[in-house]
Amino acid sequence: MPQYLVSVWFVDGAPEPSEEEMTQSGKDVDALNDELKKSASWVFAGGLPPADTATVVQVKGSDVVTTDGPFAESKEHLGGFWVIRADDLDAALAIGRRATVACRAPVEVRPFHDEPEA
Repeated sequence: MPQYLVSVWFVDGAPEPSEEEMTQSGKDVDALNDELKKSASWVFAGGLPPADTATVVQVKGSDVVTTDGPFAESKEHLGGFWVIRADDLDAALAIGRRATVACRAPVEVRPFHDEPEA
């Protein structure tokens, strides 16, 4: 069954949700996770701290260097993700619709490259 990345995007400067909305969002995400775990769709998921906690590791010339902060200078940052299994893109998008409602943030659904069967 194909796998998809459902990535959650946070936008810098967007209005902060209320404490009540954050609490309900957490419950909604937990409920979605439970449903996905009970189905064949769950692979794994994770939330991420703010982008300013990132460290970039990259090759520069013959050196490998690290720098503080996110790689991309952008107003949008990856805030979390699910890796799911779905029969096809339509099924993955249905989960993506549920995910955006649960986490109250935009999500991107992207297929993984097909892996040859062993």
